[in-house]
This record gives sequence, C-alpha cells and structure tokens, in this order.
Amino acid sequence: MKKHYYTIGEVGNLLGVKPYVIRYWESEFHQLRPRKDEGRIRKYSEDNILLLKKIKDMLYTQKYTIEGARQKLKTEKKAAKTYTEHRKDEQLEIILEEPAPKALSPQMTRGLKEIRCLLNKIKLECQTLSRR
Repeated sequence: MKKHYYTIGEVGNLLGVKPYVIRYWESEFHQLRPRKDEGRIRKYSEDNILLLKKIKDMLYTQKYTIEGARQKLKTEKKAAKTYTEHRKDEQLEIILEEPAPKALSPQMTRGLKEIRCLLNKIKLECQTLSRR
C-alpha cells in the first residue's frame, strides 16, 4: 500500500539527496510547497515528489541553473494552463457541433476527436518551443 505523504528523510532517500538540499529547493521553487503538520514536520505528496524529481533532473542531469530551472517550470506551467483552457474550449465546440455524419460509427467519431485533441496538444507544444 502506498503512503499518502512522505517525510523529508524518506524523500531524500528516494531521490538520493540530503534533506537540506530539499529545503533549499523549497526556498527557490515556489511551486514546491509540502504540507506541514504540527511541529512543522514536512509531509510530501506524490506530486511534490514528482516535482522534486523533475527539479533534480534539470539541475543535475540537464545542468540548468536554479534560475533556468525556475523559468522552465514557469513556462511548462503556463503551457499546461493554456492547453487546459484550449481543451475546455475545444470540448465546448465539440458539444456545440452538429452530430457526426451517420457514415461514421461512434467509435470512429471518438477516435477522430481524440486524434484532434492530440494534434492540438502537439501544436501548442510546438508554439511553446518556438517562443524560446
């Protein structure tokens, strides 16, 4: 059974970094906000751990600076938000569209809608990359 929250020591062991490094990253990356229980004990969720893994990879493997990693995370968050908003708009358009021609089965219609969503996602990622 998976735990819902992990202590800083457990997270440090999972990532192979010392707890003081994780505390430093908390001060530098505002997206990283673990829950704090009584006694100020930090409790890290699975999402926090994934973010820490991403930060570690950017800093240690990809050789980003702290500022560079911070900017990349901001850009990714902004792109994800744009994608989510775009997807909501697209879903509304699909609802408002006329029904698909009867020649297509419902499975084919769903498949085509999924492909359209994926293509739009790729388009947004390309736009994000071209802005760099």
